[in-house]
Amino acid sequence: MIWEGIVISIYTLAILVIFAYALAQLNLLTNYLRASKKTDQAPQFDLANPNEVPLVTIQLPVYNELYVMERLLNNIAQIAYPKEKLEIQVLDDSTDESLETTRQLVKQLQATGLDIKHITRSNRNGFKAGALKEGLKTAKGEFIAIFDADFLPKPNWLQQTIPYFKNSQIGVVQTRWGHLNRDYSLLTKVQAFALDAHFTLEQTGRNSQGHFINFNGTAGVWRKTCILDAGNWQADTLTEDLDLSYRAQLKNWKFKYLEHVETPAELPVAISAAKSQQFRWNKGGAENFQKTIFNVLKSKQLSPKTKIHSLFHLLNSTLFLNVLIVAILSIPILYIKNQHPSLKPYFSVMSVFVLSSMIFFACYWVVYRRIYGNTLKDFIKYIGMFFTFFSVAMGFSLHNTIAVLEGHLGKRSEFIRTPKFNINTVQDSYKNNKYLKNNKYLKNTVSFQVVLEGLLMGYFAFGMYSAFVVGSGDFGLFPFHLMLFLGFGYVFLKSVFTRV
Repeated sequence: MIWEGIVISIYTLAILVIFAYALAQLNLLTNYLRASKKTDQAPQFDLANPNEVPLVTIQLPVYNELYVMERLLNNIAQIAYPKEKLEIQVLDDSTDESLETTRQLVKQLQATGLDIKHITRSNRNGFKAGALKEGLKTAKGEFIAIFDADFLPKPNWLQQTIPYFKNSQIGVVQTRWGHLNRDYSLLTKVQAFALDAHFTLEQTGRNSQGHFINFNGTAGVWRKTCILDAGNWQADTLTEDLDLSYRAQLKNWKFKYLEHVETPAELPVAISAAKSQQFRWNKGGAENFQKTIFNVLKSKQLSPKTKIHSLFHLLNSTLFLNVLIVAILSIPILYIKNQHPSLKPYFSVMSVFVLSSMIFFACYWVVYRRIYGNTLKDFIKYIGMFFTFFSVAMGFSLHNTIAVLEGHLGKRSEFIRTPKFNINTVQDSYKNNKYLKNNKYLKNTVSFQVVLEGLLMGYFAFGMYSAFVVGSGDFGLFPFHLMLFLGFGYVFLKSVFTRV
């Protein structure tokens, strides 16, 4: 029974890690609900007083964004802020024809009196972090607002964010992401569902109690002295935003999160683009855990609770590893359970996994109802969306586990940016653009990883079959295996048949 013991031990450990993460989410939910009842009393600049209007630089780091550059620049040009106090830097590392079209667009905006500069480099050293660092050398602003190419801030965005810097301890003001194409496809709906939870429950839940949060790479503003004091942008992880955020907060800078300020953006519409984004975020999270966690744990200024939440925050991506372990071992566990009746009490205790799912269900419902509504019809829709999200998220677990392991093991890889196609409505299409035909934007091959995802789809089909043949029938894990089958099936088939 040695191998059974090994399987049970690993399975138990993974389930306990998931349960611990669920308890952390439950605590964030409590924090979030408390925060929603409070009125923000933070001091603010009076931008109606010219003497209190600070100089702001907007940085737009871009790379080969042919389809969204005009939309981006036209939108930024509408920002309502005194022109003499506003500078815009287009940090353009492009190597395609967008470099010239962007140059012409910038010239047109310069002719209107806008202080906008087109800044290029001879190389992409440091990728996005390198571009931001290079722009910072000449940035005139006391505050640095950053937007990726797919983000469309509203005209009053600076008026909603800059005032909070009146508190000299505030180093960053971060806003909530919105979604221009939320309803474009099942893939975009699932991504929006997950991001909404992060940008409401998690960011507010941590920030309201003074725990560490992160600048999300875009749709936020930095105090320039905060960036420099924290050691400037560094490119040794794939999530330079999370890295600088933790270094800044370890230097006692405070972050301000504004849930009520929404900044719309375009979600990835192709499965390969979503995968590359997920890979970067999850690997970068693991890299930052390796880089930062020791400094967090040894800090004397942080409370034990802040350290615990930072641990879960930095290990967030590692949850996928534990989900994959539980999923793969659940089928051997099904057979072990029926071959060893004496272990029945143990398996009853391990039903704690169901409790974890219930906690996640409650947390996501609070987020969902604030966005969509609180009627019975909304709740029924939510149930379907929750199980769809959970299935697809589990379908991504192999892909994200590989990213996490590479991050923890220190394997280096390039920064792969997420392509944007100017998708705003359900009627828009991306499949006929010339970048796809020339294979410049998306991968058009089936990798070995995709083959493994297909095999896992078959494996969990076997898991469902096993429910009928083990003992006199054991359907306790059948719903779990069904969700895994559907999740891996979706990711596999989408990867094979809709690569472009």
